[in-house]
Parts: sequence; structure tokens; C-alpha cells
Amino acid sequence: MSGAPVGIFDSGVGGLTVVREIQRQLPRESVVYFGDTARVPYGSKSPETVIRFSKELASFLLSKGVKMIVAACNTASSVSLPALEEFCPVPVIGVIEPGARAAAASTRNGIVGVIGTLGTISSGAYQNALRGIEGVKAVVAQPCPLLVPLVEEGWLDHEITTRVVEEYMKPLKSEGIDTLVLGCTHYPLLKPVFGRVLGPGVTLVDSAEAAAAAVARRLGEDVEGMPGERAPDYRFYVSDIPLKFQEIAQRFLGRSIPLVTQVELGEAR
Repeated sequence: MSGAPVGIFDSGVGGLTVVREIQRQLPRESVVYFGDTARVPYGSKSPETVIRFSKELASFLLSKGVKMIVAACNTASSVSLPALEEFCPVPVIGVIEPGARAAAASTRNGIVGVIGTLGTISSGAYQNALRGIEGVKAVVAQPCPLLVPLVEEGWLDHEITTRVVEEYMKPLKSEGIDTLVLGCTHYPLLKPVFGRVLGPGVTLVDSAEAAAAAVARRLGEDVEGMPGERAPDYRFYVSDIPLKFQEIAQRFLGRSIPLVTQVELGEAR
């Protein structure tokens, strides 16, 4: 399996920040990515539906011979991980636990903020994970539903985006957080905005970066999982609108990407 790719899935384009981190931290690893753009967002779906969708995407990735699966979608990670671990014959990594552990290691005063979509925050997954780690005294959670469409529109440094971030950060700042978990894979693209609004006293924890680091640790523990000598291969699949996905993906990754393939979900089993 040393030359096998890492499989990554997301409800849409956000998981591409995990791909970007894999490219940075593990530049010799191949990746197969599936974005379920036909059924995005997952945050408004029932847990049962999210689990069913997650298994369908995992089945597709397994059909491509992946050696590991990363559930890059925060909603899928929060509700589907146990079911995926039972379903898949390969290791499964989510974004919740790596992000929570990175935040707990970073905080100085024990007050950690978490932002995410309404579905992720409502699930309580980050809050529960953080409260179970020594050193975390309080968790302040804030849903930020307007940020995903702003990122996908490309308004990364727009005045409106800054104002929206300022509004969302008010309750977190008032509680005295010193660490903020970016609990949505879209949010790392707004790091400069968060940095300006919160100031240097607040550490930003990138859930995508933490997930990629968890992949690196897992591969480092398994000699069979170490990358081979050949150049990495990146393949991208979506369930709808591949051209729009390609446009956004190139913005997320900061480079051109190969042709994106649209797959009917009935074929993804």
C-alpha cells in the first residue's frame, strides 16, 4: 500500500484546505478527493443522512484503492466517524479530534474558542472533545454561517468579510479566549482576517493543518504507509458542477489542478 493514495472527502470544496496541507506536509503522497457538491451542505442534514452520505463517499474512495480516509467535512467528522471506522477496512481520520488536541496544546489561559457552521457547532463535537482534555477550562462556541459563502465567493479580503468576522468575534473576545479553533475547512483561507480582528494574543488553530499532521503521524507509525519514490498523483471527483469546483479549487490550492471528474452517486459504490 506504500504507493496507494490518501482518500479525502468533504461535502463540497472546504476539504481542499486539507489537500493543501497534505501537499505541504506530505509532498510525496498521492491524493484522491471527492466533493459531494450535489448534496452540500451536510450541516442541515440529519445524523442518519450524513452517515449514509459519508459511507457512500468512503465506498467510492475505497474503490480507488486508498490506504486511508480523511473525513475532511467537520459535520461528517462530528457524527459519522464511529460508523466509518467500523465500515472501512483502512484507517479513518477526522478533523475534530486533531483540531481539539492542537488547541489544548496551544492555550495558555485555558479559554478556547471554536467557530464553525451551525451544524458543527450544534453537534457539540468540538466542545465535547475539548472539555475532555486537561488544561481546557472553558470552551466558547460560535456558529459563523455567513463565512462559507464569502470564502466561496472569493471575498477573502473584502471589507464586508472583515465586518462579518468582527461581529462574530465579539462574544469570543468578551470571554477572553486566547486560542481559536477554525472548525470549518473553509476558514483557514480567512486567517489574515481573523489575525487582524483578534490580534497577536490569540492563537489560530487550523483544523485542516491539524488533520494533515494526524495523517503524517499515522503514516509515520506504519512502515507500509511510507510514500514511494514516484511523483504524487492528485485526482479530484465531484457529484455536481465540476467547472465551478475547479475554479474554486484553484483558489483554495493556489495552483492549477487536473481535470475534475463528475461522478453519479450511483457509481460511487
